[in-house]
Amino acid sequence: MDKGQLTRDNFEKQERVSVRFNCPLSIINCQLLVLLFTFSFSLCSAQKATIDSITHVLKTELKDDSNKVNTLNALSGKLWRMDKYDTAIICANNARTLAEKIDFKRGIIKAWRNCGSAYYNQGNYFKSLESYTKSLALSQQIGDQASTALDLGGVARVQYIQGNYPNAMDYYLKALTINQKLGDKDAIASNYGNMANIYNSQANYDLAIEYHKKAIDIYTETGNKNGIKRGFENISILYRDEKKFPEAIDYEAKALQVCRDMKSEKNIATAYNNMGEVYNKQGNYSMAMIYYDSAINLNRKNGNIKSVSINLVNQGEVYRLQGNYPKALQYDNEALAIRRQLGDKSTLAYAYDDIGEIYIQEKKYDIGRKYTDSSIMFSKAIGEKFLVKDGYHDLVEIDSGVADYKTAFEDYKKYVAYSDSLLNDANTQKTVQAEMNYDFNQKQAAEKADQDKKDAIAEQDRKRQAIILYSVLAGFLLLMALTFFIFRGLRQNQKANRIITKQKEEVEQQKAMVDEKNKEILDSINYAKRLQDAILPPLALIKQHLPESFVLYKPKDIVAGDFYWMEVVKAPSGDIVLIAACDCTGHGVPGALVSVVCSNALNRTVKEFKITQPGKILDKVRELVLETFEKSESNVQDGMDISLCCLNTKTGEAQWSGAYNSLWYVQNNELKEIDADKQPIGKNDRPVPFNTHNVKFEKGDILYLFTDGYADQFGGPKGKKFKYKTLQQLIMDNVHLTMPEQETILNKTIEDWKGGLEQVDDVLIMGIRV
Repeated sequence: MDKGQLTRDNFEKQERVSVRFNCPLSIINCQLLVLLFTFSFSLCSAQKATIDSITHVLKTELKDDSNKVNTLNALSGKLWRMDKYDTAIICANNARTLAEKIDFKRGIIKAWRNCGSAYYNQGNYFKSLESYTKSLALSQQIGDQASTALDLGGVARVQYIQGNYPNAMDYYLKALTINQKLGDKDAIASNYGNMANIYNSQANYDLAIEYHKKAIDIYTETGNKNGIKRGFENISILYRDEKKFPEAIDYEAKALQVCRDMKSEKNIATAYNNMGEVYNKQGNYSMAMIYYDSAINLNRKNGNIKSVSINLVNQGEVYRLQGNYPKALQYDNEALAIRRQLGDKSTLAYAYDDIGEIYIQEKKYDIGRKYTDSSIMFSKAIGEKFLVKDGYHDLVEIDSGVADYKTAFEDYKKYVAYSDSLLNDANTQKTVQAEMNYDFNQKQAAEKADQDKKDAIAEQDRKRQAIILYSVLAGFLLLMALTFFIFRGLRQNQKANRIITKQKEEVEQQKAMVDEKNKEILDSINYAKRLQDAILPPLALIKQHLPESFVLYKPKDIVAGDFYWMEVVKAPSGDIVLIAACDCTGHGVPGALVSVVCSNALNRTVKEFKITQPGKILDKVRELVLETFEKSESNVQDGMDISLCCLNTKTGEAQWSGAYNSLWYVQNNELKEIDADKQPIGKNDRPVPFNTHNVKFEKGDILYLFTDGYADQFGGPKGKKFKYKTLQQLIMDNVHLTMPEQETILNKTIEDWKGGLEQVDDVLIMGIRV
């Protein structure tokens, strides 16, 4: 299947539209009418009838009111569902302008949501996220829970497509909570399906299938055949990706049967295409082409040109896999022409990438480079970093093929940077440092100019006093000489004033440059915080698996070196929760950069290498961190202290390992401690394997994971450190309280202790009641 997604409707909930045409409407502006007339001739009969009906109402010479807004929004919704994105956006903007004029908030919300959907399907994810966010803010403002849930889903949909899975899951969980309160079963099922797709993207196939089946059960109860069909399709795709082809074919056949029951040729075409994709992945190209041909015939018949482009690309892929590059290019170029017509940036990016790869395989490097450069350009425009990475990989092959090894090396560095995430590139730290140096130099220049101005004024005052003094002493006899000196003084004063004015202008310009650079640096750091927040597990997810827990997290600066981490592993005996409190070298921007490296190493160790024993996890994380820093020409000594616990929430059995940071736990009203290994996650002269400690917790026991920031904070009457012993006593004094109450007391205590002093380090304490 083409990388433009046939199952994208799984991330779209059909919105409820109620439009009445029995109230007066005014004549729509000429620009929109011309657009509608032109457009109406290009539609198939059923769609044309709907559009003509709405257009007829809009042409009635009646007043502007909420009904006109609803009509424009209904038209916009029809248009973007038929892939007429630019026209849909124009209609939505007209609706929003009128709705704002008459203060019709629900009309404004619907207009922003239509823009979000049109931009999303067009592949303009930045604009889509902006539109959905504005719709969400207004839905929350008016207190419309159903509308808020829809907009939460829209924001999550964009976050997902951009690869920001933690944020996407957080928004879907919020939407699920609202829909459960409203009792909207179809919306609940849609949320389950969307969450399943996130688990699929994280290679958690078992959990993904479980959530898809939950959605199918609800859709079966409500009789939503379209939802049932989507569930079967997605399970088929999961089995296909796992190369379980018989199961994939079985579920796609179920989806196809539902489509036939619905008598929906559009859905039947999609099922044919997906079935062809299974056979294609299986290597059964003849069967794949049979299903692709069936799909394209139905799509051409029904005017679904976007789906036609997807079918063409898939047929081109079959020819490419068989080495028939001319035939593959024929199909891909036909698909490219359609996508240019639609203006869909996301599918254009993939089309250029596919064609570029064919020319590379044919060793036609010059034309391959043109298509690859176009793919990278569109991919950057829509924020598709994975495709940008593939594009740079293709450029490496092109440059190597023409023996341009210098450029190949540069492209390879960009490929590596996108592979490991741009935040892990050592050049990021150098860039920030360069910006800070530039800022410092500009401040010095401003101070020097200010001092020069003061010196010029002082010099002018001295000369003026000298002239006055000479005039008094010389008296009347020196009147002519006095006149001469006054004249000269005035000339010098004018000159000095010109110098001062010029210097003042230079100072103001330099100050503006300094202010702008400060803003750019602060904006960059704030954006870095958003990226760093993306690596933290959502608190809702922690509460889902550890209901009685708290996380006290207080970064010293905007971004932090401390971070908390969690991963859930399915096991026969119950969910295994891996949770850790981590303290990377430094704080602020340097610490944040190290935290991204360490968080990535933890994720890879558990997900990629399937390691769950804490000691062995730390051994592998140390290996990955050292491997990352060894790429740098500098001698990087940075690393991480950590307290890592592996907890079975059903049995209470736990394993723990730590690097410098110990584990405290309260059992039978007694605080106990397990000492950590005295070595960091990082470069060490004499590294040894980390120890794994086995602990058996009883119901009601509490364990605490922490970094050194709390105990090392200066404050109190004498400005001394808080210390670990004081922290232990504070915990024991309040251990009988609930976990949120303990968090509140810990936070208030450290704030009172700090007083007016600066926070010296990032603070992180996690408490978990078993």
